[in-house]
Amino acid sequence: MTDETKATASDTGASAIDELSINTIRTLAMDAVQKANSGHPGTPMGLAPLGYVLYSRVMRHNPADPHWRNRDRFVLSAGHACMLQYACLHLSGYDLSLEDIEQFRQWQSRTPGHPEFHHTAGIEVSTGPLGQGVGNAVGFALAEAHLAAQFNRPGGEIVDHHTYFIASDGDMEEGISSEASSLAGYLGLGKLIGFYDDNKITIEGSTDLAYHDDVAMRYESYGWAVHRLDLNPSLERIEEAIAEAQSIADRPSLIIAPTHIAFGSPNKQDTAGAHGSPLGEEEIALTKKALGWDYPEPFTVPDEVREHFEAVKQRGIEAEREWDELFESYATEHADLAEQFTRLVNRVDPELPAASEAPTFETGEQVATRAASGKALNWLAPHIPELIGGSADLAPSTSTNLDDYPSVRRHDFGGRNLHFGIREHAMGAIVNAMTIAGLRAYGATFLVFSDYMRGSIRLAAIMEIPSIFVFTHDSIGVGEDGPTHQPVEQVASLRAMPNLEVIRPADAHETVLAWLWVLGRSGEPTAFALSRQKLPVLDRSAIPDDAIERGGYVYRDSDGTPELILIGTGSEVSLCLDAADILAAEGTKVRVVSMPSTDRFDKQDAEYRDSILPPAIRRRISVEAGTTFGWERWVTDDGYGVGVDHFGASAPAGGIRKNRLRRQPGSQVKPRPASVATRALLKKSR
Repeated sequence: MTDETKATASDTGASAIDELSINTIRTLAMDAVQKANSGHPGTPMGLAPLGYVLYSRVMRHNPADPHWRNRDRFVLSAGHACMLQYACLHLSGYDLSLEDIEQFRQWQSRTPGHPEFHHTAGIEVSTGPLGQGVGNAVGFALAEAHLAAQFNRPGGEIVDHHTYFIASDGDMEEGISSEASSLAGYLGLGKLIGFYDDNKITIEGSTDLAYHDDVAMRYESYGWAVHRLDLNPSLERIEEAIAEAQSIADRPSLIIAPTHIAFGSPNKQDTAGAHGSPLGEEEIALTKKALGWDYPEPFTVPDEVREHFEAVKQRGIEAEREWDELFESYATEHADLAEQFTRLVNRVDPELPAASEAPTFETGEQVATRAASGKALNWLAPHIPELIGGSADLAPSTSTNLDDYPSVRRHDFGGRNLHFGIREHAMGAIVNAMTIAGLRAYGATFLVFSDYMRGSIRLAAIMEIPSIFVFTHDSIGVGEDGPTHQPVEQVASLRAMPNLEVIRPADAHETVLAWLWVLGRSGEPTAFALSRQKLPVLDRSAIPDDAIERGGYVYRDSDGTPELILIGTGSEVSLCLDAADILAAEGTKVRVVSMPSTDRFDKQDAEYRDSILPPAIRRRISVEAGTTFGWERWVTDDGYGVGVDHFGASAPAGGIRKNRLRRQPGSQVKPRPASVATRALLKKSR
């Protein structure tokens, strides 16, 4: 242990109760990880003074009402250090008991191994994969700036809060933090304040093994204000640095905070051994002795500390009461805005127009589903004031611009079009946080680049939040750009993700109806897979408008019992219809099923599924311009998939379809109708 570690309460300017409170956070972290025999004790121990200052002195929050609309947001991007947050939440009076702390990392406990949204009171967003929380914090700050521009009026600043985040060395190494921080600096998000926990330790050892960035210079180049703390700063100096950051309104701030991992541990401080493993009973005893901790029982919270934190609760109650009075006055003067704001923050779905009012398309007209998606967005935007989004520098290609609304610009946040730049991963994390903040946010790029943002999509699915991801150029139909830009495995990969609704609409009508359905519901995230190429508009006169909500439906049936079922998605539904015409002319009875969402179809009851795909009809062919992987669930052993089980090539789309759309490799099924169908499908694809 260094002399710096042995700083006393008086050396750091901390009062006895401050020091006792900070050490309570440290001991709870040690004890919880030790009991679980799993977790990360070192970072919470090093960050305890910062956590204490944030929760007890700086942040405006009300533990009695974790969802208070104007609370400050806190994001622990270094989610492995969650015992820091759990300890602070417990002491502050959130609905998180000492028994919950004792059940850290156990089955069905409210203290999981990384923070989980909707699971623990006071957790704003699920974090854990490093860097995601930095992107989320940017999203929360951007949402605050946008809502303030939309709703605040002179004397009625009802949206006025800060977003704080803590990032570790690992967060800073991840590319997503650079993407998000670059955008935040450009936009000038002055109410975003980050803390860089510079403890110089990773799982493998010192950060010197692979990392020597000058983080201060990086963030200054992004346009952030950078503040530096010394090792073991006084609590007053921490507060002072935060106050300095709060005073800078035109750009975000990063406070660099050097810390000792496992502060106070005689043998584990500043070592990788304290990062992701329990300290051990003997080392905990030595550490508590070094910290002057006089309580022999684990999980002890001294009465003085509980009494001290009562003031935090009362300040939170008073802060919300003052805001309620402000909002009451605001509502008197701005009734319509107040009603809209209340609906938004309470996540009440807006009243949407009827499907009969949707944009119309002529049967046989050639319309790319990405273009139809753009029409749907612009049709629905006036009805959904909270709809906001953009693309990773691809708005013209993805058709995601809201034509009647301005863009969000640097220091000008009132628009509804976002320019994320070529930052797909950050875009996903930002969209997630803006969605949690009450907006209906979407982000768009080419489907093949969904791989760049998969971590953010997965977290949206884990949190079950209604983020919207618009992926265009969804197949080998991309053509000349070649295999690097032609998605093959992406749709199947996204379908494999639990809780993610993947929709690949067949034509313009199905696309518009899909948007109407998605924006009228809350819950799971949605991924659209939309075509670059133009597709024929199909005759839907006999199809109910809500058919898409079932995930799959009979688009065209045969006279009498079908001999064969063709199941298509997206651009291949029209191909199935053409092939069915050929087969019908040869005397084969064919049913054509459009299945825009296999996941939604799978959630229907067995009676409905069997009505679409009768178990007795075993001859089935799935048709999709992507991998056939996954279709075996629906085509059975007597059927097979027609798809693209190879990477594409650089050539016009027609030539690629001719040479790449093929029967599933290895299939030995050769019933006559299926064989004829395959020839018909391949013929029509040319």
